[in-house]
Amino acid sequence: MSSMSHAGGIWSRLVAIAMAIVGLLLIAGGIYSLCIGGPLYYLLSGLGILLSAIYLFKRHPIALAIYAVVLLGSIIWALCVVGLDFWSLVPRLDVVLIIGIVLLLPFVRRPLAANHFATGPLGLGVVLAALALIVSAFMDPHNISGSLPTEQVNANPANPENIPDNDWPAYARTQDGNHWSPLDQINIHNVNKLKVAWVMRTGDLLDKSRDPGEATNEATPLEFDNTLYFCSLHQKVFAVDAVTGKTKWVFDPKINVNPTFQHLTCRGVSAHTTPANALNSDGQPVTTTDCAKRIIAMVNDGRIIEIDAQTGQVCQGFGQDGQVDLRFSHQPYTTVGEYAPTSPPVVTDKLIIVNSAVRDNGSVHQPSGATRAYDVYTGKLVWVFDAANPDPNEMPSEEHPHFHPNSPNSWSVSSYDKALNMVYIPMGVGTPDQWGGYRDKDAERYPPGIIALNADTGKLVWSYQTVHHDLWDMDVSAQPNLVDVTQKDGTLVPAIYVPTKSGDIFVLDRRTGTPIVPAPEKPAPGGAATGDYTSPTQPHSELSLRPKNPLSDRDIWGATILDQMVCSIYFHSLRYEGPYTPPSTQGTLVFPGDLGMFEWGGLAVDPRREVAFTNPISIPFVSTLVPRGPGNPRWPEPNQKGGSGGETGVQPNYGIPYAINLHPFLDPLLLKLGLPIPCRTPPWGEVAGIDLRTNKVVWQHRNGTLRDSLHGSALPMPLPPIKIGVPSLGGPLATAGNLAFLTSSQDYYIRAYDMTTGHVIWKDRLPAGAQSSPMTYSINGRQYIVTYAGGHGSFLSKMGDYLIAYALPEKDIKK
Repeated sequence: MSSMSHAGGIWSRLVAIAMAIVGLLLIAGGIYSLCIGGPLYYLLSGLGILLSAIYLFKRHPIALAIYAVVLLGSIIWALCVVGLDFWSLVPRLDVVLIIGIVLLLPFVRRPLAANHFATGPLGLGVVLAALALIVSAFMDPHNISGSLPTEQVNANPANPENIPDNDWPAYARTQDGNHWSPLDQINIHNVNKLKVAWVMRTGDLLDKSRDPGEATNEATPLEFDNTLYFCSLHQKVFAVDAVTGKTKWVFDPKINVNPTFQHLTCRGVSAHTTPANALNSDGQPVTTTDCAKRIIAMVNDGRIIEIDAQTGQVCQGFGQDGQVDLRFSHQPYTTVGEYAPTSPPVVTDKLIIVNSAVRDNGSVHQPSGATRAYDVYTGKLVWVFDAANPDPNEMPSEEHPHFHPNSPNSWSVSSYDKALNMVYIPMGVGTPDQWGGYRDKDAERYPPGIIALNADTGKLVWSYQTVHHDLWDMDVSAQPNLVDVTQKDGTLVPAIYVPTKSGDIFVLDRRTGTPIVPAPEKPAPGGAATGDYTSPTQPHSELSLRPKNPLSDRDIWGATILDQMVCSIYFHSLRYEGPYTPPSTQGTLVFPGDLGMFEWGGLAVDPRREVAFTNPISIPFVSTLVPRGPGNPRWPEPNQKGGSGGETGVQPNYGIPYAINLHPFLDPLLLKLGLPIPCRTPPWGEVAGIDLRTNKVVWQHRNGTLRDSLHGSALPMPLPPIKIGVPSLGGPLATAGNLAFLTSSQDYYIRAYDMTTGHVIWKDRLPAGAQSSPMTYSINGRQYIVTYAGGHGSFLSKMGDYLIAYALPEKDIKK
């Protein structure tokens, strides 16, 4: 008995030492937290835990009573701050609950000779804490349940490009941006029978010796003539048999790439078929027999190339030997990698309308982001829209040999309405992004926002600005959606939906740019950095996925109370006054962050039902201005190497008073262990359904699990597949089978959702990250769903080279 008592005494003292360490850490952090305006809880709980530890070490039963007060106080504090939100309660209760359970274990409790008056309150606290967690696990305050309407209010949506139902000949099937197919062989009743039909591998993998960190596979294939066309990591173009997955031909542009590139990205290719009695941009009949059907590929070193869809050979009549060099053509600066076309262009009967990414936050001497239109047959420059030029349509000449440097650019996919002959271009701000004191009024007329141009001439029809004097990199990043929306009186209004990084979806009449959904101006925080200014107001669309309330202590997360405290201290150390808080030398919390709530994936729209499916993300960023000084010169030293690649970390911003340090708002403690976990309470990624007739979010659910979130970390094993809501990067697919498909989440799955309710009804494991947008087509009466699982360097997902097709087994297809 004596030896058992002695052993118990050792255990109780070991527990006391561990508790004392926890208490001291909370006291130290709590004092610092109070000094910067954080909660009092950490200091009080730390003092209570330390006092309990002291009495436990002395084997005094009052230790249990003191800890009972700590535990009950923690429960009250946690419920008052976050309510019955399981993921918010976990870090606030996990450590204190575990300690409470340990204190009740016999070998710890017995040496104290504690009676039920000492153990009873602690036992009650343990039960209440466990009960709060159990009850909250069945409640999700972030979840919105509902059902989208199923009525086909527009049974025959416009199809001005006459796209066959079975094909997918443009990035979003049509150039309206809707990522929707009228195919319905695969539907909510049989999708659970989907099987892999074939897998094709490109063999084009990451080369760490020459590729930048942001090496990404984001391609969505095209399909026509029973052939898939898509681009791989190094912009090789593949033609693949759409039934068997066998490669027909490969075109290698031999990209000139190095690790200083900010992007190595291809979202897809475009296609053009020479129509009967075709006319070129000069109105003359097209006489060439070169490339009846052509694939238009963009290369990140600044080239546009045309390839014969049948043979894989270049179209010799286009440009010089089948290509036009956009980097050298009228650009003020020509450093390779600073001008990088990453998205497929709009293609009309006559023209290729080209946008491009320009290196973010490099210097004030960057290439122009001017939009250009080229004759699809000859490569002749037909028109230009240079947003920072007082005359945006001024063509190059001897007096004007170069486009405007640092002119705002559009790096995403544009949309095209053939009936209106208008192209809709999502605009981003000219770099550098986070300090705008150098910008003139011409550079700030349009971006960020949407511009509508006459597709033949490039003349401005209308423009709409979504952020004024952007200091947060709030580019309009998603392809706009062109949808004819039924009004209460039964008339159809041609609308354009513009999803933005801010979480707002601006809804306009696409003929005039007039708002359909109100977007009133609301006051915005002031106090920009020296030499800069802020807009006193910013537009806020009434259709938005952005949380209604600014971030507060209730939104701060961590795996345990200790790193939750660290995240809270981090939060209070930053400047944050809600959306549009200007960047600062103190460090500013930017939410929605630079990654945005809507990235390039955008919305998938069923135009018959006039409903949309989307996958918003919620990761705050930290933006810190770094003043110039001896170690941060205004211009680089001679022979200094180029940038480091990627868009996070310290960016030089040469030529302005500040460099910028950008990174996600991540848990500092876990980050030191190689675990990139956000300091914001999950969900970090969701799916949502929108009724476009009422412009209301009808349902919204967490999406994705933790299973692959820590790929490449120091953890010896993967995390369990717990549904928490993880980020996604890529877009959805919608079909007439009442289905939406999404592959872009941080865990490696393709999922099918009931479009009406948003519930997952099928999923399959993928061999790598699939930060791309899936597509569908049908051949010989069999529908296929295809996704490209190639991984994404900046998203930290597993890299790969897999093009994967799914279909129903032949026996389950009704002929």
